[in-house]
Amino acid sequence: MFDFFRSKPKNYTDLYCEEFNKGMTDKDAVILDVRTAGEFQSGKIKGARNIDIMSPNFMAQVQNLPKDKKYYIYCRSGNRSGQACEIMSEMGFENTFNMAGGIIRWPYEVV
Repeated sequence: MFDFFRSKPKNYTDLYCEEFNKGMTDKDAVILDVRTAGEFQSGKIKGARNIDIMSPNFMAQVQNLPKDKKYYIYCRSGNRSGQACEIMSEMGFENTFNMAGGIIRWPYEVV
């Protein structure tokens, strides 16, 4: 009768670090770090671009990105990056991938 407790399906894919690491080497891959500038400066994945999801101009920055790329998105724990994936999918991005567990679980090099 009512679907109060039914969650809506995700329009993005959660990937664990190994799959995320493999996928971000794709020629169409764009790596986005949605943490704050301070968090980004403390250590990031090589080649990542910082677009802070908490910034008031997050939507404007994302809107300028090409929709035909594959976006590998991460934050500290996977929560903000999941939100970013959802927002981007609602904006028409079809290939968004969230790093499950975030950079705190990243076993590879950070710069």
